[in-house]
Amino acid sequence: MLKIAVYGKGGIGKSTFSSNLSAAFGQLGKKTIQVGCDPKHDSTFTLTGTLIPTVVEVLSSYKFKAEEIERDEIVFPGKFGVDCVEAGGPPAGAGCGGYVVGETVKLLEKFGVYKDYEIQVFDVLGDVVCGGFSAPLQHSEQVIIVATNDFDSIFAANRIATAIGIKQKSGGGALAGLVTNRASDAELVGPFAERIGTVNLTCIPDHPDVRRSRLKAQTVFEIDPSGAIGAPWMELAKRLLAGVPLTIPTPVPERELFGMLGGDYVHTGQIPAVAV
Repeated sequence: MLKIAVYGKGGIGKSTFSSNLSAAFGQLGKKTIQVGCDPKHDSTFTLTGTLIPTVVEVLSSYKFKAEEIERDEIVFPGKFGVDCVEAGGPPAGAGCGGYVVGETVKLLEKFGVYKDYEIQVFDVLGDVVCGGFSAPLQHSEQVIIVATNDFDSIFAANRIATAIGIKQKSGGGALAGLVTNRASDAELVGPFAERIGTVNLTCIPDHPDVRRSRLKAQTVFEIDPSGAIGAPWMELAKRLLAGVPLTIPTPVPERELFGMLGGDYVHTGQIPAVAV
């Protein structure tokens, strides 16, 4: 069984990456479930072709009496045999999205859902890894961080690396590696991955049909039946099934990270030594 949590800065294509990875596992004959852990609740959109009811919506309809909910009210079938769940979130300014994610993980555990799948993929908002949003990290065995070759996404990746180290102390997942999204090379992501003690697993090129697949509520395997566009996902799925080395990352001190990626305006000599 593989329990994978996918983290990364919001807006860089995590959901597209996650849903295509789940689709690849499904095509390889693996019973897979994807759990969207983002208030935007569109993680599984390309797998189902629609916005499925969220856990928070179903809970709300039962006045938050979780004991009255049935499994099939929150778990929906998707393409390639992939089952789908969306945690959802409260209205903006009216509650904590992280709390909803934590409750979703617990609710699925209560239903005994996890034991039915060979692959579990959690697609998690990763700008801020608060207690609720880190619940999938605690549940998973391995973590993939999606990043792009820019400062903001690598800064977020570094924060996530810190959270992995903290959660490891209580049995959380280790880091399988980073994925460079929307780029044909890992110009900045690769050196950062090496610096924290891991690898860049693959690069997902910025292909217009990947964006088009999202707009058409399709996976890349549907938009391009030849499999050429989906090759990076299929190859990664096979690699993960074969087993990849897992590491506990060593995050870069944040001022040093600014020095690494923003050398034009931060100079190493200006960074104060950290008190021991």
